[in-house]
Amino acid sequence: MNFELLIARRILFSDSKSEAISRPVVRIAIAGVAVGFAVMILAISIVTGFKKEIREKVIGFGSHIQISNFDKNNSYESTPLDKTQVNVAKLQAIEGVAHIQEFATKAGIIKAANDIEGVVVKGVGMDFDWTYFRERLIAPQPPQRGETPLQINDSSIPHSGVEGALISKIIADKLRLKVGDKVIIYFIPQYNRPRPFYVSGIYQTGLEEFDNKFVLVNIDHIRKLNNWTDQQTGGYEIAIKDFERLSELRDKIYENTDPQLDARSINKIYPQIFGWLDLQDINGVIIITLMLLVAGINMISALIIIILERVKMIGMLKAMGSESLSIRKIFLYVSAFLIGRGLLIGNIIGVGLCLLQNNFHFVHLDQQSYYISYVPVSLSAMNILFLNAGSLIICVLMMILPTLIITRISPLKAIRYS
Repeated sequence: MNFELLIARRILFSDSKSEAISRPVVRIAIAGVAVGFAVMILAISIVTGFKKEIREKVIGFGSHIQISNFDKNNSYESTPLDKTQVNVAKLQAIEGVAHIQEFATKAGIIKAANDIEGVVVKGVGMDFDWTYFRERLIAPQPPQRGETPLQINDSSIPHSGVEGALISKIIADKLRLKVGDKVIIYFIPQYNRPRPFYVSGIYQTGLEEFDNKFVLVNIDHIRKLNNWTDQQTGGYEIAIKDFERLSELRDKIYENTDPQLDARSINKIYPQIFGWLDLQDINGVIIITLMLLVAGINMISALIIIILERVKMIGMLKAMGSESLSIRKIFLYVSAFLIGRGLLIGNIIGVGLCLLQNNFHFVHLDQQSYYISYVPVSLSAMNILFLNAGSLIICVLMMILPTLIITRISPLKAIRYS
């Protein structure tokens, strides 16, 4: 058996009374490592979960990639493109593309009774994927099979000849609207051509960037107002299967698109949101770094006390011919075991708290400030594995410094030491 490992095990599992001082210190150090590591797991899981939730909200509203004309302006007034310019079947065949749907936008004013509100009307077609909005409908709950949120199969609501519009909860609260209420939308600049709609559904994403202004209607209304043909549309939204391949697939889609058209990824369309999300990584790194330093300092203190309590043993080992390097390995094994015990406890605490939060959402947030009503967590086995390995290696490397004391211990003086 490995000599250093054998001695380390004797030190760890002995019941010597001489360890009366080191035992409580070691327990405190292990507790420090456990708490620090639990905080690290929580930090990385919360940052990952928060980014994932907000990213999915933004992507659910605007897809991963949008194809539009290069001269698209910032007034939400779509410049039409011809459907023949986009080979949908060819783009759909690109490996990694999940769904393609057309859309168009137009600025407008929604009026209900004596209240008005400026909005952006987003027109969607029969190919629109309603999964995202079905999950975020406040009313009605839930839509019947075969329905879209722009339809209501309710004979008690008088909406004959009038089409539906999906509005946000913020807009509904401002205009005091409920499902089935009739509204008028004035489109810019065709103020003399108002369109009546009924509220077919009310959604809430938690992102004020969208909830404050977007109303969804049938895309044919925008076509008629803009005098477009059935072969013209505002653009296409493309959903992909893996966000990590966003840049790669955006480039492939751009290469297979008409030169007069642009393909923009969602992080370029909403740079302020994705830039803010990237800043969350810095917070995670700072927390992990601080926790590693605290855990390392706790273990250094504990290891120094263990070494001082074993000065006589160190002197005897040196007198019998053991080299300082070999003796240092003994205490590195000891520290590695203690750190490992702390990591195990930290894993149990950290993962346990994450699972509880994931299932019960007992920690809440202000949705207006954080875009989500609870603290989201995303547990990743790979992240936890790397965190364990990295923490163990870094903390053990930090233990090299206190073991330098061993090189300064004289065998003669150590044997006399009691």
